[in-house]
Amino acid sequence: MSNLIVPKGYKPLLNLRQTELGIKKIKDFFQQNLASELRLRRVTAPLFVEKGTGINDDLNGIERPVSFPIKDMNDTVAEIVHSLAKWKRMTLADYGIEKGYGIYTDMNAIRADEELDNLHSLYVDQWDWELVIDEKERTV
Repeated sequence: MSNLIVPKGYKPLLNLRQTELGIKKIKDFFQQNLASELRLRRVTAPLFVEKGTGINDDLNGIERPVSFPIKDMNDTVAEIVHSLAKWKRMTLADYGIEKGYGIYTDMNAIRADEELDNLHSLYVDQWDWELVIDEKERTV
């Protein structure tokens, strides 16, 4: 059941074109400024991963990933990503990223079990980043 709340008589401040332009400006700002300040390198995230590899982080253990067979891989099943938490750590190692540096990506995903409301959608378009830190800097 959707928990989306649209107040009676609501009219957006921006039209669709202005909204898309605003989103682009925010994304550009992020890439140019936050990435520089945090010493992050942009990497391309996967939209899907092979089922059973352990890369698709299931967040809280109850998600049902959207999946499909890949014909040219003997119908190997792939899953749309839910989260890139495990993938980011693997990528830091694969790239040999040094302490004090990191990666960022623009993740796109489909979360079929997401509870829909004003902040959550089936479609996910979010920035995701990870920084290599020293073991002494870990506080959790």
